[in-house]
Amino acid sequence: MADCVPRVAVVTGASRGVGRGIAVGLGQCGMTVYVTGRGEGQRGATLFGQPLPGAIDETAQAVTAAGGCGIAVVCDASDPKQVEALFRRVRRESGRLDILHNNATFIHERLVDPGPFWSKPVELGDIIEVGLRSAYLASYYAAPLLVEGGRGLVTFSSSFGGNCYMHGPAYGAQKAGVDKLAADMAVDFEGTGVAAISLWLGAQRTDRLARVAERMPELWSQYREQAEPPELNGHIIYRLATDPEVVALSGQVLITAELAARYGFTVDGRPLISHRATLGPPRTQNPARVQ
Repeated sequence: MADCVPRVAVVTGASRGVGRGIAVGLGQCGMTVYVTGRGEGQRGATLFGQPLPGAIDETAQAVTAAGGCGIAVVCDASDPKQVEALFRRVRRESGRLDILHNNATFIHERLVDPGPFWSKPVELGDIIEVGLRSAYLASYYAAPLLVEGGRGLVTFSSSFGGNCYMHGPAYGAQKAGVDKLAADMAVDFEGTGVAAISLWLGAQRTDRLARVAERMPELWSQYREQAEPPELNGHIIYRLATDPEVVALSGQVLITAELAARYGFTVDGRPLISHRATLGPPRTQNPARVQ
């Protein structure tokens, strides 16, 4: 820990894919990043019967190589005791927390299969138990440390599926759920300097998307062509966290392509594509409050 830098982030579900990219992006911004997953060196995830690469120890090494300080922590994000222990460790080793990004979830390999939800395995519904509960638990145990710092940011990996039909009802419920977590946590964070924001990501350049595009080229090739490097989301989250106006954005669902325009980010020299016009805008939270 002696060589680690002072600004601290936790990224859950960071073994591979979007979580890994966000962790590495935060590392490129010079942060200490605690990367969590269910097992160090775990490489058991599969898609279409083939293993997916990635593990938290590899992500932590990539964070350090990018200029930050990566720390791998074995943590089942759905287990309250393990999550509480994670944030006790962050407090003990770093004494602060600046960013929590909630990415841990469960993605069944048949998520994008055609057909109604009852024709697919019931286990697709585990995305609600894992993805929604883990985001609540991590935010719960991170909140005291964030509030003590007088400033901080909680973000959630979400998508346009929170407000349109995408991949079926379980996926949509989980995304709509984390959007609502951000909205309601923002109310509780008022006056603390901590913001809670849900992020609608576009298609991402991950091994999962590449496999899906190869299997269903007529549906997914265009998304592969438009896909964004997931590391960019780490830079966007960092800019949000250091934006003096971030508290004014708290509670909102924000589209990362539009945030990229706000902060001047491009991909290969082109602006990111916001799907607001085709997939719809985020919902507006009703201002009523009932205790």
